[in-house]
Amino acid sequence: MQTKHYTDQKEDLIAAAALLRAGELVAIPTETVYGLAADARNGAAVASIFTAKGRPSDNPLIVHIADKCELNTLVAEIPAVAEALAEVYWPGPLTMIFNKAEGVPNEVTAGLDTVAVRMPSHPVARRLIELSGCPLAAPSANRSGSPSPTDAHRVAEDMDGRIAAIVDGGACSVGVESTVISVCGDRVRLLRPGAVTVEMLEAVAGAVEIDEAVLKPLRDGATAASPGMKYKHYAPEARVVLVRGDAAAYRDYVNANAAEGVMALCFDGEEQGLAVPYLTYGHRDDAVTQAQQVFEALRLLDERQAAVAYTACPSPEGIGLAVYNRLLRAAGFEVVILD
Repeated sequence: MQTKHYTDQKEDLIAAAALLRAGELVAIPTETVYGLAADARNGAAVASIFTAKGRPSDNPLIVHIADKCELNTLVAEIPAVAEALAEVYWPGPLTMIFNKAEGVPNEVTAGLDTVAVRMPSHPVARRLIELSGCPLAAPSANRSGSPSPTDAHRVAEDMDGRIAAIVDGGACSVGVESTVISVCGDRVRLLRPGAVTVEMLEAVAGAVEIDEAVLKPLRDGATAASPGMKYKHYAPEARVVLVRGDAAAYRDYVNANAAEGVMALCFDGEEQGLAVPYLTYGHRDDAVTQAQQVFEALRLLDERQAAVAYTACPSPEGIGLAVYNRLLRAAGFEVVILD
């Protein structure tokens, strides 16, 4: 298959929307990461997402909409707390899981009775949904398990020849996938952290429960209610080891374990004194830039042929919880604690 490469100009978006209506796969920009989109009403089109990504079929997808009125066609009911959260955080990087309406294909929901929905804020994503006239099911536009792409170049590395088209809408502003919460029960439950933080959710919804799988492996035999809950995810070929400690302790640990193939993935300004090659992913006290840079840094590890990457551990506060969650899964939960 020859993959078409489109810009974000009107004529190209019209052409990409026509492909989506025809049941083809198109990689699209969002504010979080690039998504691999298909018509969410077309079970066969959605199934081809799993084939293109090599994604397990028991991993549910997120449906993207452009207007709140579209929610009524996808969900059985809209709880009051979901209405309140949507009023504040839609459009934006917040996904809510509802009891699904009849007619939502099982391919979207991985056979679950629930469906995950969000309204992206990226203007190109919104325009493509409008032009295609259909909600779009869209996981990250990468090979399953590898770091998510935050620009069109990285999408092409994984997806050229496997999908119909890639729409280049520039670099993603957030850099990590959306926050995912369940609103099906009496309380809001956080299943995957993102740019809409726990504190932001609690400002609208009151107390938020944090699912244990946010910081721990999903239990054996447990069903993944949300994307991003699998044991190992977002991972480069390199072995990632999280190292928790201050800058000096981190440096000393890395240097004590220096060897051929070892790299450091550290914070800006903390590379001095390291005895191994390094990459940085934002400042220690700036989780926003960490989120914007972490996936690109993970991909660069493989380009530099790192065998092991000792990775400075971010603080799990605010959006830092999302960065920590992604790195935990990239590391397969291998963490060295120095403090």
